[in-house]
Amino acid sequence: MARGKVQMKRIENSVHRQVTFCKRRSGLLKKAKELSVLCDAEIGVFIFSAHGKLYELATKGTMQGLIERYMKSSRGTQPEPAAIETQPDMDVKEEINMLKQEIEILQKGLRYMFGGRAAEMTLDELIELEKHLEIWIYQIRSTKMDIMFKEIQQLRNKVSTQSSIF
Repeated sequence: MARGKVQMKRIENSVHRQVTFCKRRSGLLKKAKELSVLCDAEIGVFIFSAHGKLYELATKGTMQGLIERYMKSSRGTQPEPAAIETQPDMDVKEEINMLKQEIEILQKGLRYMFGGRAAEMTLDELIELEKHLEIWIYQIRSTKMDIMFKEIQQLRNKVSTQSSIF
């Protein structure tokens, strides 16, 4: 049964709007991941919710790496004076610091999940951990669906070969 055309206007009911946001956000991230896998493309997606929460996806590497690549390719033949010489060292140091912070947050999150107290984590750390957990859940569900789809296909093939024997 086909669905009717959805009218493109703001959803007034806040509950329906949030549900639609969550469903469409996960659908958009899924499509981006599929495009990346099928076409071997590097894709980065930023989504800010109405409440200001950031959702992001970088299919290969880090979002920072994709942004740097975008900045290099969009500059074209317009080099920035003097900043080019000092930029790489600063970028590397910033990325190292970001990775150290991310590792620390993930380690605190693991301690929390294995019986620690949430009071030891700041609000920003909990938000960051939540973001990582949502990404992991999305990846786990996607992998689970792929496996289930393959199993269904195997069962269909098995049924079709058995029915052709009789």
